[in-house]
Amino acid sequence: MKPGPGNARERAAEIAVEKPGISRSLTLDWQDPTASAAEGSKLAGLEYMVAVMDGTIPPAPIAVLMNMTPTEVEEGRAVFFALPGEEHYNPIGVVHGGFMATLLDSVAGCAVHTTLALGEAYTTLTLEVKNLRALTRDTGSVRAEGEVTYRGRRQATADAKLYAEESGKLLASATSTCLIMA
Repeated sequence: MKPGPGNARERAAEIAVEKPGISRSLTLDWQDPTASAAEGSKLAGLEYMVAVMDGTIPPAPIAVLMNMTPTEVEEGRAVFFALPGEEHYNPIGVVHGGFMATLLDSVAGCAVHTTLALGEAYTTLTLEVKNLRALTRDTGSVRAEGEVTYRGRRQATADAKLYAEESGKLLASATSTCLIMA
């Protein structure tokens, strides 16, 4: 079997030429993430999240790719909205579970981020996700809520839940443990 091109984007571009009737495209714009991180390093965690939410600091490239945005932040809590599309589909015809995991990881991590003092940072150590329902583009907008359940000097734990906005049904839940770095 002959190996295909180097990545899915290249192969999809080839197929778009061969089969334009089934092809779709999506153009994304994002800003330099290192510039945003540099701005963020000058702020405490909650101040940074407010700046992202109000547009003072551009959204992270992953937020653009995943079509998610923070809508509420307070110390120890974050809420994101996202709109899944067919660009998030897996080969079996539903939104990839990684979309839900990414939303849950992001909202849990950002809840932890709101607790950081100036000069502190975090990274995810563990993420346990439970997907409860399939997600499709027909689900519509989804709401992810994250809340810190424990904040120590070196670690924090947060719970996150993902809901279908229209029906209110719980789609997935997660628990995350984050490493706090000074």
